[in-house]
Amino acid sequence: MRSAPNAWVTILAGGTGSRFWPLSTPERPKQLLPLAGPEPLLVDTINRLREFVPLERVRVLTREEMVAPLRAVAGLDEAAFLTEPPGGGTASALVRAAWEIARADPEAVHVSLHADAAVRPAAAFREVLAAGTALASQERLLVTVAVLPDRPETGYGYIEPGDPLPAPDGHRAYRVRSFVEKPSPETAARYVEMGYRWNTGIFVWPVATFLREAAARAPEIARALPHLERGDAASFFRDAGTVSVDVAVLERSPRVASIDATFEWEDVGSWEALARTRRADSSGNVSHGDVQLAEAGNNIAYAESGRIVLLGVSDLLVARTGDVTLVMPRLESPNLKRYLNLIDATTGSD
Repeated sequence: MRSAPNAWVTILAGGTGSRFWPLSTPERPKQLLPLAGPEPLLVDTINRLREFVPLERVRVLTREEMVAPLRAVAGLDEAAFLTEPPGGGTASALVRAAWEIARADPEAVHVSLHADAAVRPAAAFREVLAAGTALASQERLLVTVAVLPDRPETGYGYIEPGDPLPAPDGHRAYRVRSFVEKPSPETAARYVEMGYRWNTGIFVWPVATFLREAAARAPEIARALPHLERGDAASFFRDAGTVSVDVAVLERSPRVASIDATFEWEDVGSWEALARTRRADSSGNVSHGDVQLAEAGNNIAYAESGRIVLLGVSDLLVARTGDVTLVMPRLESPNLKRYLNLIDATTGSD
């Protein structure tokens, strides 16, 4: 496995993960929680990168109030942390990160990824990143990492593959014909049959190419760039708005390609995703902590403190923290944010 000698990585870690309430809160965001394994999500992400890039070339982009708690678990220097305002879009976040990296290394190839994904095995993940950096660097392309779906999924974005491209080490790469966001169940099933891919939100691109494309394709970003030239990040975020990088740049650029993942990937964005990353018992129950079950099936039970006992019930989500216990139908767990708004719970945003 080899990486581009000038590869840099930015980890996006700004959300609080309200879909994991009550476990995740604004004061303790999901990046600090062991949702995909024994380590916090941010630590898992950093550990996967250790053999790909030196840690001094890793940056974490997050909100100001999250720097201290994230730094406490990350093992990174203070200079590794970049801040963004809450509720910002990924376009402005990634432009700001690329701008800072370009100042240090104008020839850098920038890898960006989210801190809330379950990825296995790590070695295959690093191989794909290495192949993606080589492709992006050689062809001056904006490369996305894509996953072949194993089910229709309405919460993910999809990529329509286009013409094939030569890729290093036998990897499969292609031009991107189109991006599609969060389809209906019927459309998602059709996309799976048609060979569409999931868009993981893992991106690889030369910083110079990305910044040039952002300035040319995204007027909402271009008009804010002078603020970065003056070192005024706050004004840049204010004027750049909240548009996503997919909409602002990738859907408008002719220089977009994709490379297929050879690893398992799951967006750990909800309680249901947690169930897909952990082993279920013979009755379909997924549990964590002190949980007892009898004649119970297809439940998610997460006990951070105390004990949960489920007797003769099915299809429930039960989560217990020190001061809150959540009980709801498992089928309704994707709607957790809407329910929390109804009870005026303080949960923050993703």
